[in-house]
Amino acid sequence: MRRAMRTTAGPWLTVSMLGWMLSGCGGDRQTRAPQPDRSPALISPSLLEQAGLQTVWDHTLPLKKREAFAALTLLGDRFYLQSDRNFLWSLDRARGQVIFSRPLAAPGIPVLGLVPYENRLISVIGNRLVELDVASGQEQRVTDLGLSLVAPPARNSQFFYVSAADFRLHVFRAEDLVHVFPVTADNDSLITTIVADEGFVAFGTNAGNLVGMAPDTPRKLWQFKAPEAVAGAVVRDESSFYFASTDTNVYRVDVADDTGARLAWKYQCEAILDRSPRVTREFVYQYAVGRGLTALAKQSGRAAWSLPEGLDLLAEAGSRAYVISRNRTLVVMDNVTGKKLFAVNFAPVAHHATNTTDARLYLASETGRVVCLEPIQ
Repeated sequence: MRRAMRTTAGPWLTVSMLGWMLSGCGGDRQTRAPQPDRSPALISPSLLEQAGLQTVWDHTLPLKKREAFAALTLLGDRFYLQSDRNFLWSLDRARGQVIFSRPLAAPGIPVLGLVPYENRLISVIGNRLVELDVASGQEQRVTDLGLSLVAPPARNSQFFYVSAADFRLHVFRAEDLVHVFPVTADNDSLITTIVADEGFVAFGTNAGNLVGMAPDTPRKLWQFKAPEAVAGAVVRDESSFYFASTDTNVYRVDVADDTGARLAWKYQCEAILDRSPRVTREFVYQYAVGRGLTALAKQSGRAAWSLPEGLDLLAEAGSRAYVISRNRTLVVMDNVTGKKLFAVNFAPVAHHATNTTDARLYLASETGRVVCLEPIQ
């Protein structure tokens, strides 16, 4: 890792984004509350019974004509649904109650990530660093950093870390967004994913670098190099880092103070990977185009099962993995035996979130119906 030439502090400003971001939004300026829904359930009770599931909550969010959900994300105790018109709903994931609903930006404005930090939700919206209040969704600070930002940001109590098109990771003081220093990977590759906490910062690049650095100074702590690009985000779990690579492998890299970074295992999926692994307490789930979903034992990296039609993990419950398939069926796999237990028709489900922390399933239809399901105890 090299320290780039130090620059002066970039310009910053705090403004309301409503005029700039929402021009052309029309009726989207208003909040949109869920509507009472007396139509039949998204998944019929008989199918839920077959799957051993029950409904926790069921709401319909008011999508506009030709609007669709673009991203469903679980972050802590919140469930965020973002539409392809950049409208955002924040729901209490336990009860489904709407915390806030508001436009993030005008349709077509790029939005990079939703990153929670204490009482803020951080994103890059239209090339500006935006901090939203998690309770209301209102802008708390909007900053033009004078950079072309290319990845979701990260932060800790002292600093923001942002990746720019100049192949630098730029570090800004959190309290006033004064530019502190930039750094680069040794090979000047583009930084595409960042993870930060109080003790270190790690970033991955499009050349396969995974680099750990001190949080407050441009000092490299460790480095691991994969042959090709890191695909999607790096996932940290305690002292281990999991990531997919376009070299067809999914990696687990362990980091220790005395030995630096070492390869714990890698698993070849025999297809170019384009998204992050899903990491739970005991398993790592990796999707590969044309190969489906594979469950890997977290400690050994050995495959427990591979499901060619599998698309993504929905949730785990004990030894069972609930998987959504590419033909809109719910498939339940046994992580101990590696066998398919059963499959249930989930044709109305068009969108889903991945839950790696508990057994609840979060699903949505094309018409705005959003449901939370859980296994029957």
